[in-house]
Amino acid sequence: MPREITVDELARNLERGEKPLLVDVRQPWEHELSRLPDSVLVPLPELAQRAGEIRPRAGQQVVCYCHHGVRSLHAAELLTRGGLRDVVSLAGGIDAWSLQIDPAIPRY
Repeated sequence: MPREITVDELARNLERGEKPLLVDVRQPWEHELSRLPDSVLVPLPELAQRAGEIRPRAGQQVVCYCHHGVRSLHAAELLTRGGLRDVVSLAGGIDAWSLQIDPAIPRY
């Protein structure tokens, strides 16, 4: 089972100046509605074929996220099996981020 990061943990990491590679695995229409800043969109159905596009810097954590945290678990597992290290899924997804961290991010 892939590791998860809570929205609180991610917010603290960002406040400390960490720059994780944020990978949005939702559909383009979802990404247009609401997204985390500087995230890369790679929809889950395309991830296996596009995994080579996910290139974290040395020591950079990869944080996969989706709407509620289910698709991102699958994405984190796929990327981990593909050889990437330090890949996590955002527990609760963008919805939890909007509820707990930044209410300016639209919910849907």
